[in-house]
Amino acid sequence: MRLAFVALLLTVTVVLAQQPTTTQTGVLRLRVRVKADDSSPLRGLARKRFFLIPGTLEQNRVFITAVEQQSLTTRDCYYQQHKASAELITWLKGGDCESVYCRSIEKEFVSGPKAVPEFASAFAASQKEFRDDETARHWLTTNLPPDVRDGFYRTRKAALDALLKQAGPTVYSVMTDRNGTAYFTDLGPGTYVLSNLVPTELDQTLVTWNCEVKVNPGDLATEKPYLVSNRKEKTVKCVGVEKPKPVCAVN
Repeated sequence: MRLAFVALLLTVTVVLAQQPTTTQTGVLRLRVRVKADDSSPLRGLARKRFFLIPGTLEQNRVFITAVEQQSLTTRDCYYQQHKASAELITWLKGGDCESVYCRSIEKEFVSGPKAVPEFASAFAASQKEFRDDETARHWLTTNLPPDVRDGFYRTRKAALDALLKQAGPTVYSVMTDRNGTAYFTDLGPGTYVLSNLVPTELDQTLVTWNCEVKVNPGDLATEKPYLVSNRKEKTVKCVGVEKPKPVCAVN
């Protein structure tokens, strides 16, 4: 009986020893709040993508330099270069949009005093095609020139894809919600660089974030958020570098 018990105990010990040890992961709760200028209130930065790159700033120095030195055309300059109307540029800025797909095109922007010329022309073409006003309005984007429809988004995505190829195989990515909150989950413990890679456009400035952040085993989303801003305040953990927007070249 004693031998049987000892054998059972040894078996249990071996099974427990063979079980893989699980590494605790962490969660980083991002909260991004910005000011367009000194007189504006802080607001959550909505629908913006942020990245976590394993390693310290020094370990990623070459890559971060490439991020900081990239030359990109701003949204206003891009659409001006493609002969977009002032009304369309205002409509895009109103929703902080990179393409016409980021918000609904309501009736007031198709006809009337707030009409966007590009939308009105595309709507007229869609009416002939669909013969129903509601359907024509919902599908008018198919009759916009590609450069106006989503060309700016495609150029930004190409720039982002090129940077990600340099960053290495393990890069985490999240997009902020309408309140400027996002969650990085299942993170291994260690040091990371938090970056937006492509500058974020505010009213008159471009903001780039590149900050070291430490993730500890067991860090939970219920803890205090990791605050990110373009203004240096006591609770802000990551302050962006802000530069004036370049002047658009005159065609």
